[in-house]
Amino acid sequence: MKPIVGIIMGSDSDLPVMAEAAAMLEDFQIPYELTIVSAHRTPRRLYEYAETAKRRGLKIIIAGAGGAAHLPGMVASLSTVPVIGVPIKTAALGGVDSLYAIVQMPPGIPVATVAINGAKNAGILAAQILGSFDEAIEQRIAAYKEDLKKLVEDKGKSLEEIGHAAYLETMNKK
Repeated sequence: MKPIVGIIMGSDSDLPVMAEAAAMLEDFQIPYELTIVSAHRTPRRLYEYAETAKRRGLKIIIAGAGGAAHLPGMVASLSTVPVIGVPIKTAALGGVDSLYAIVQMPPGIPVATVAINGAKNAGILAAQILGSFDEAIEQRIAAYKEDLKKLVEDKGKSLEEIGHAAYLETMNKK
């Protein structure tokens, strides 16, 4: 199937985080593409990617970046496709630098922003946006959320039944 979500990152070092967005899209059966596009090292590639996104059928772009984190904002400035920014944790400032760079966009160039290393939520948010217009995707999201609810209820019941000490032991064995 033709990709409808683009997942991009500034470096392959971001892949362990950004793979979580891909995994969520796979779970929701949403076709995506995933590649490296650096705002600073490959600016022409960035321009081409952003300017052709809509024409290529992309409906949402998830862009992960660390440090100066210009990638999500630059893509948003060059395309009408909605962008979800994923701030990548950095060694120097723990990802706060990335978060501020992505979330503090100027008026007129919005970037939806998730938590530092929050690519999983970026994938879920992309699915929810798409699910607003696609009933099959919406049903898969509803099932996912029901599974989350059941998981928490089951954990609560187990904790209540065996007590906190035994529950902690089972957690430590995992």
